[in-house]
Amino acid sequence: MRIRIVDAFTDRAFAGNPAGVLLLDSFPDDDRLQKIALEVNHAETAFAHRLPEGGEADWALRWFTPATEVAMCGHATLATAHVLHTTGAHEGPVRFATRSGVLVATPREEGSITLDFPTAPLTAVEVPAGVADALGAEPLRAYDTGPNVGDLLVELADEKTVHALSPDLRALGAYSKRGIIATARAADPAQGYDFVSRCFFPNVGIDEDPGTGSAHTALAPFWSERLGSAALTGLQASQRSGRVRTELRGDRTLLSGHAVTVIDGELLA
Repeated sequence: MRIRIVDAFTDRAFAGNPAGVLLLDSFPDDDRLQKIALEVNHAETAFAHRLPEGGEADWALRWFTPATEVAMCGHATLATAHVLHTTGAHEGPVRFATRSGVLVATPREEGSITLDFPTAPLTAVEVPAGVADALGAEPLRAYDTGPNVGDLLVELADEKTVHALSPDLRALGAYSKRGIIATARAADPAQGYDFVSRCFFPNVGIDEDPGTGSAHTALAPFWSERLGSAALTGLQASQRSGRVRTELRGDRTLLSGHAVTVIDGELLA
């Protein structure tokens, strides 16, 4: 098996969110997929194989964290599309058949890739008791992000508070299916981004995700309503940092970013 490690939502190596990408002839059993993802030990490893021509999708795509399979992953989809286009395995827009329906990735002339994902349905909820202590900051408000994303989104007072978070990860796992998205308005939009976020996903084996496309399907509608613009840029303020351009189109959200292949090798086991 050929395996590549790709940094997504960045235009430089060793930044953004790394993902393993394996292009296969077919999917092996789930246990083997999970063991490979654990060995790769990045937030997600993507497995894809070509589908017969004439169908609604071109490639089947699945995503695994080191601990479990997930229903949606933006950065590993971006990484997979990047591998397909840079290796010549696929030209033009690529349609992926996934657990979240058919997702389309379109390459752009300047080198970025745009993903067409379902917009997360946001439902306002009471801030759960204990979240402030677990997170280390008092949320202003909280939202459920629906079944595909599976997070609790919380707005914090300001960008400085988001950067300073040092949460109790074990405690955070009690409040949602996957984890917590913490966000705030950018302190200075002149820096090139409109909002900041950090994502903590202890329930799927990821303490902090460096750059999360799926989270931005919830962040896009949240901030578009507040900032009065369908097109925004989010900074995910992890140690590696990542930038995601978002464009809200009703029940669909476009996520755009670059990707860089940093390792290209062979899986021997």
